[in-house]
Amino acid sequence: MLKHVSAAALLLAASCLPALAQADANTLVIAQSVDIESLEPDMLNVTASINVASHVWGTLLSVTPEGEIVPNFAESYEWNDEGTEISFKIREGLLCEDGEVLDAEDVAYTLTRAADPENKFIGHAPGFVYSSIGYVGARAEGSDTAVLQVKGYSSTVPGMVAKIFIHCKDSYEKMSLEEAASTPVASGPYKVVEWVRADRVVLEKNDNWTLSEVPFERVVFRVIPESSTRTAELLAGNVDIAVNIPPDQSETVNASGRAKVVAVAGTRRIFAGFNFSGNFDGTPGGDAIKNVEVRRALNMAVDVPTICQQLLGTACERATGPANQANPDVKAYPYDPEQAEAMLDAAGFPRGEDGIRFELTMQGPQGRYLNDGAVQQAIAQYLSDVGVKTTNDLMDMTVYSPMAREHRAGPLYFIGQGGATWSAIYDMSLFPSRDAPVNNGMWFNQEWQTRWDSLQGVRDTAEESRIVNEMLQIFADDAPWIFLYFQPDFYGVSDRINFEPRRDEAIEGWTATLK
Repeated sequence: MLKHVSAAALLLAASCLPALAQADANTLVIAQSVDIESLEPDMLNVTASINVASHVWGTLLSVTPEGEIVPNFAESYEWNDEGTEISFKIREGLLCEDGEVLDAEDVAYTLTRAADPENKFIGHAPGFVYSSIGYVGARAEGSDTAVLQVKGYSSTVPGMVAKIFIHCKDSYEKMSLEEAASTPVASGPYKVVEWVRADRVVLEKNDNWTLSEVPFERVVFRVIPESSTRTAELLAGNVDIAVNIPPDQSETVNASGRAKVVAVAGTRRIFAGFNFSGNFDGTPGGDAIKNVEVRRALNMAVDVPTICQQLLGTACERATGPANQANPDVKAYPYDPEQAEAMLDAAGFPRGEDGIRFELTMQGPQGRYLNDGAVQQAIAQYLSDVGVKTTNDLMDMTVYSPMAREHRAGPLYFIGQGGATWSAIYDMSLFPSRDAPVNNGMWFNQEWQTRWDSLQGVRDTAEESRIVNEMLQIFADDAPWIFLYFQPDFYGVSDRINFEPRRDEAIEGWTATLK
C-alpha cells in the first residue's frame, strides 16, 4: 500500500511541475544530490564536483567504461627504463576557452601548481593521486612532451593521471587563488557560465574545443538532495539524468512512459570506518575500537545482506576489503550476533547492569549515498543489539566531507569511497600513508605498509597480484572497517535521450544523445 501511495504522490508532484527540459533540445539536465565544492580544479574531492569538472577541464588520458586507459590530451606515453619518469606526447591543436594554446608547458604547470604547498590544495589530485603515485615533479621538454617524475614505477600511474584536470598556464598565472576558484578557464568541452550555490551549475559549449563532437550546446547540473524530488523532476521532463533513484520508485518511473531506471553494479565502497587518529582516545568507545577483536566482533554484529535487500532493494554480497577486484580467498565476515557477543566478552567488554558494553557515535552524511540515513540507523541498531550503544549523527555532505578528510569524524564514521574497474591497487590507494586525507580513519598497519612500499617498481603482473592479495588478507584480518557493500546505482534516464550509465559514477554528458 505504501508503494502505491508513493507512486501516486510522485505522479501528482510530476504533473504539477512545468516540463522545461523537453522544450529545449540543446540542453541536457543532470540532477545530482549534492553541490560542487568549488570551481578550483585542485580543491575537488566529491564525485558530484568531479563530474562537473570533467566537462570543464580535459585530462591527459581517459578511462573507458570497461576500464581501459586510452589517450586524450596525450596521444601516447612511455616509461623510462628506471621507472622514475613517464613522458606524455601532447596532441597538437589543443586550445583553452580563452584561445590560449595548450601544450606540454601547460601540463607541467598544472602538475606543479597542484603540488605547490603554498597553494594548500586538498583536492583529488594533490590529496590522493600524488601521494598514491609518489609524485616527485614535472617538466616540459619542448612544446610536445610533458614529463611526470615519480618515486618508482607503478602500474596505476596512467589511470591515476586520468584524474588530473589540465588547465592553461597563462590564464591561471594571472589569477589569484580566489579568482581562479570563481572564474575558471576551461580546457574541456564546456565552460562555466553560472554557479548558483546549492541550486545549479550551468555550462555552455566551449567553442575552442576540437577534440570531439559535443551533442548539447548546454549542460545544466542541478542540485536536488531529496530523492523523491529528483524522481518527480525526472517524470515532469525537467531532468534528463537523475542519480540515486530509490529502488522502490523504479516501478513508477518505468511505467510512466517518460523515463526509465537503469541499474548498474557500482564500484563505490560503502563502509563504516573506525577512527584511529587519537581524537577519541580516552573515551570508552575510542579506546575499545583499538582492539582488533572488538572490530571483528562489530563486523559480525551487522547483517549486511538484509540491509541490502530491505533498504537498497537488491541483493548484494558483503565486501571483504577495499578492492573491487577482491582476493577470492578472503571470506566475508558472517552475520553472527551470538559470536559477536562472545568475542566482546572475551575481549574484556562485558555488558554492564544497564546492558551496555560501551557507547559509540557514528557520524555520516545524509542524502549523499543510496538510502544512506536508513542504512546508518540500521547499523546503529545492530551494534546496539549486541550491547554497543550507537548513536547516529547525520549531517549534510558539505559539512561532513571536510570532517572526514581532516580525520575528525568518528569514532565510527560512515562513508562511501569511489572505486575503479581497472585496478585493485587504485582501490587500495586510500592508504598510502597514515595521514593521507583519503585515509579518513588514519589506519596504519606495518605489514600492509611494507607490502605497499614493495609494490613500487614491480612490473611483473604475477608478482604484483601476489602482493596485492596478501595486502587484502591483512586488511580483512585487521578490520579497520565494518565491511558493508559496493553500492548498487540506480539512474533515472529520460526517454528523450540515449545514455548508458557507467559503473564508476562518472557522468559524461557528452556521451548522451537525443533520440
